[in-house]
Amino acid sequence: MTATGTGANRRRRLGSASRLAAFLAILLAVILSVTAYETERAFTNQSIASTTRNLGSEVDSFSRATAKASTSSLEPATVAYLQGRVLVQGESLMIGLDSGRRFGSAGSAALLGDPRVRRLLDSPPSATSTRRLTLDGADTLLLASPIHQGAATVGTLIVAADLSQLHADQQRVLVLGVGEALVALFAAVAGAYLLLRRLLRTVGSITDTASSIENGDLDRRLGDQGTDDEVGKLAATFDSMLDRLQAAMVVQRRLLSDVSHQLRTPLTVARGHLEVLARQPHADMEEVRETVAVVVDELDHMRSLVERLLLLGRALEPDFLQVERLDLRTFLSDLSDAARVLAPRHWSLAPVPDVVLEVDVAKLRGALLNLVDNAVGATTPDDAVEVRAIRSPLDGSLVLSVEDSGPGIPDEQLLTVLARFGRLGSADREGSGLGLAIVTAVAEAHGGTFTLGRSELGGCRAAISLPASRVTMGAERSPVGV
Repeated sequence: MTATGTGANRRRRLGSASRLAAFLAILLAVILSVTAYETERAFTNQSIASTTRNLGSEVDSFSRATAKASTSSLEPATVAYLQGRVLVQGESLMIGLDSGRRFGSAGSAALLGDPRVRRLLDSPPSATSTRRLTLDGADTLLLASPIHQGAATVGTLIVAADLSQLHADQQRVLVLGVGEALVALFAAVAGAYLLLRRLLRTVGSITDTASSIENGDLDRRLGDQGTDDEVGKLAATFDSMLDRLQAAMVVQRRLLSDVSHQLRTPLTVARGHLEVLARQPHADMEEVRETVAVVVDELDHMRSLVERLLLLGRALEPDFLQVERLDLRTFLSDLSDAARVLAPRHWSLAPVPDVVLEVDVAKLRGALLNLVDNAVGATTPDDAVEVRAIRSPLDGSLVLSVEDSGPGIPDEQLLTVLARFGRLGSADREGSGLGLAIVTAVAEAHGGTFTLGRSELGGCRAAISLPASRVTMGAERSPVGV
């Protein structure tokens, strides 16, 4: 049991980085071994070919030196050639003539000691050939060529090269290649292991964070990884996903809480009226109509409330916006025409930048009409209400605002009216207190902000700021009266 447990622990300790590094080491070892082998073989083949060419050049040199010699002068010419010829170190030369005489360079005695060489000297080959022999324990490359005088073969020329130096060079090349391969293998595996450890550490952190979130800890984050590569982007994207997930869950909780809280009152009112009606044994039709009117009014109020709450609940969804291209001047002109029928006010439209927006037209129009409706509710027929569109010369952002000359909103109540179900003073029963919350959600969904402040007209300034990414450049247009 102990041995089994120890083996299991060892298997667990061998992590993904170690397994991947081991696989990479094996793969690189095979590749580098094949590369070293092929390098050594190519070096050997090239060296053998070079040595063979040198031996062949020796045959050509002897042929040129004895080309004009006659049969009687061949032996003196051969002796003169051997005496004047300086061979490459490790090479030796042996010449056998039909007369039975044999001539050799310094170091050629070992050639005569081999019966295969003697047979070649006694019986000249029909053509030049090469072979490898072991002479006195040394690997030797042998080239045998017939000696011609006219059309007759008069002897054999044998040139031999000791390959011991070649083997020594071959060994050095192999050792050097293996050494370089080992250094490359160690560097590659160590680098890969460190990179894998770093990458898998982030993956492990993501796994631990996801596990904590699964257990209810929504505040866990990976944080800045200190890099701008794929690992850092993965961590940043994961944290951004968690932020959106947490925000969506918070919105969901608030939605459920708001629905349960806000629907309780109209449901209680409707139920109470129906119960009162049920307890009256002889209710006349007028009472029935009044009760039905109250119940229908409460149901309409609940329907409007539910629709607004659902709109707020969808504000964080990716498909919340249906983006279209919008000509700002035409849009605000139509909006102003629609606002004039709400109530008699001194309406005006400030100069409009000639730009095109990339926005959800329906939601932006609804948000601005909501602000216009609030301005109407806070003013009298003698007050002014103005719609403005101002493009920032610094960052290219656009501010759409509704301003009035009414009493305005006290600074200490700004946060109150921006909150869900927040109302200023004694609110109208028809109001849900969600209008400005919806405007805020629409502005933030477009990447902008919504603010309340003091207007130059003396009343309230409600402004939606859109980022420059939502605006297309254009020329400025003249003011338009409303």
